[in-house]
Amino acid sequence: MIEVVLLAIALAMDAFAVAIGLGAKAQKQNKQYVARLAMYAALYFGIAQGVMPLIGYLLGAALLGWLAAAAPWIGGIILIGLGGKMLYEVFTSDGEDAVDSALHLKADTNDAVAIIDNANNRINHRTMLTLAIATSIDAMAAGFTLNLLALNAWLACLIIAVVTAGFSFFGVYLGRKSGTWLEDKAEALGGTVLVAIGIKVMFFS
Repeated sequence: MIEVVLLAIALAMDAFAVAIGLGAKAQKQNKQYVARLAMYAALYFGIAQGVMPLIGYLLGAALLGWLAAAAPWIGGIILIGLGGKMLYEVFTSDGEDAVDSALHLKADTNDAVAIIDNANNRINHRTMLTLAIATSIDAMAAGFTLNLLALNAWLACLIIAVVTAGFSFFGVYLGRKSGTWLEDKAEALGGTVLVAIGIKVMFFS
């Protein structure tokens, strides 16, 4: 169980970092808007982060019979690769915040990724969906490793969804209060945990 909780926290860090960025971009908005933004971030990111690893698990289960002997190594390499990618992005962000990075935009185009429709003060749901998908793609690859953990995969995906939703909700408020300086720290933590789980899967499973 502890492995799944750690995996859930690690996978949630991308969404957490983006939620911090969303909160920072909404610093001038009223409390009602921020509450709605936090709720939508929890829903969008939580659902996406729960569904993607389930897809990866189902695809992995179909291949596991062919790859049974190599499965721990494949799973470990996937997790170490994902963790390494997160750490690499932390050290090569070049001034981008997590929202811009997830949408593959440069830091000077913040107005193009506005989450606020200024005409009616509504949340831009298309942007939220794009961010949810962008932050959960890696979770699909990580879902393969659920075949290697002694836990019901459906329960594991539910735990991942709930943990991500909680971090995303909290992240919006944290970003509104503190700005974006915690984004890189969250992603670095997630990357480090993924690498550690990958090593454990490869050598100690």
